[in-house]
Amino acid sequence: MASARSTAMRPNAGWRRFKSRAYYGVLVAATLTGIVVLVTLLARVLAEGLGGLSWDFIVSYPSRFASQAGILSPLMGSLWIMAFTALFSFPLGVGTALWLEFYAPKNRITDLIQTNISNLAGVPSIVYGILGLTVFVRWMALDRSVLAGALTMTLLILPVGIIAAREAFRSVPRSLGPASYALGATKWQTIWRVMLPYAFPGILTGAILSMSRAIGETAPLIILGALTYVAFVPGSAGLAHAPLDPFTVLPIQIFNWSSRPQKEFLDIAATGIIVLLILLLTMNGLAIYLRNKFQRKAQD
Repeated sequence: MASARSTAMRPNAGWRRFKSRAYYGVLVAATLTGIVVLVTLLARVLAEGLGGLSWDFIVSYPSRFASQAGILSPLMGSLWIMAFTALFSFPLGVGTALWLEFYAPKNRITDLIQTNISNLAGVPSIVYGILGLTVFVRWMALDRSVLAGALTMTLLILPVGIIAAREAFRSVPRSLGPASYALGATKWQTIWRVMLPYAFPGILTGAILSMSRAIGETAPLIILGALTYVAFVPGSAGLAHAPLDPFTVLPIQIFNWSSRPQKEFLDIAATGIIVLLILLLTMNGLAIYLRNKFQRKAQD
């Protein structure tokens, strides 16, 4: 009886092994394809742009002449935009996630809000550019300023930050809340001193992903009217005026250079890509360091 049953199961077992190996092969092939394409692109960018990377290129302003062109104003513009975007999006995202997880009533309105947040995470970025142009540039009369660009980027990444923060709060062990209440802590003390420190590494992971998306976005800022040529740094007339100064960012400047037919501008566009990658990796490295630091602190 046992031998007959095992004989009947052998064809199914062989088919399952074949499917498992086929799926494994497809996944490995897809992974290798992505790695090969990425390495090829990086190798080409480094080959074309590494020779032009110098301190003079960093501290010089864009120019009509490739030999004199630099990247100071778009670099500083990107830093200003990212600083204000983080300042707006982080507290709003964490606060919204806190309200939805711990304070919001369970009703149709809350379900509608949650559904809309999930849908907004998949909206094309150019739609946020149109929204930012209508609300911040025209209605609020912020013009094409750093503040208008940062608020538009905040709208773009806020849904991703909210979803990541909610998932981080849900990853907190359920026993920690009742244990904190049993020790006499209030609800806010439990959230602030128990839930938030434990979930903070996951929140920072979501912040890393959202900020990485924002730093490379071009379409919303083009719709917003960000300049392609800026011969000054935001805040050069005083830090108090920086939020209302015009700006440009690295992706827009790289796009401007790469759209020109001269080979020299294509080379400095590759150099600009290297600067953008260095900025992105630096931001991610700092965020990962902070995430790991808070994670070890939470485990201790």
